[in-house]
Amino acid sequence: MSKCHAHPKTRPMRRRSWLLACALLLLGSTSAQAAATVEECRATLAKFRELGNVPELLAQSYGYAVLPTIGKGGIGVGAAGGTGCVFAGGKHTGKISMGQVTIGWQLGGQAYSQLILFKNADTYNDFTRGQFEFGADATAVALTYGAQAGASTKGASASAGDTKGVAAWKRGMAVFTLTKGGLMYEASIGGQKFNFTPL
Repeated sequence: MSKCHAHPKTRPMRRRSWLLACALLLLGSTSAQAAATVEECRATLAKFRELGNVPELLAQSYGYAVLPTIGKGGIGVGAAGGTGCVFAGGKHTGKISMGQVTIGWQLGGQAYSQLILFKNADTYNDFTRGQFEFGADATAVALTYGAQAGASTKGASASAGDTKGVAAWKRGMAVFTLTKGGLMYEASIGGQKFNFTPL
């Protein structure tokens, strides 16, 4: 197993680059070891279908991407990664891997699932063209099992007081997250980078 050690006299910019490189190495190895299967993706989608306004938006969607498990690795920076499946017209069209690194940001050790809906062919094609990244203003609606749900306090996709887990289309996409343990958890999706591999 490779180890990352920072020299005590490392300059701030070099140290930041070093942290990013280490986090990306961690995410790469994690994703490689835990590639999501189509069965896991379909089972995760079935859970999302029972919550919020997922059924309504799913019915309007051209396609979607589902990541059964996004996990966190902590080495002084926030790092998250996971793998999943992409579908269009009900057919499995490819696989995705996701990595996210943010200085000073932590997930607190939580694992969660994520569903990304594409309203039309244009947004689906943008996402599957190769490498796709969510901007800093990207938001997701955090769902929970049962009546209680919450939403990100940023952006137009939901309001802070939302208790129904209702999302709205934003730039042709709608994003939902669901904590693996079923508890409320707001995951930041800004900076998530996706690599798509077609079948």
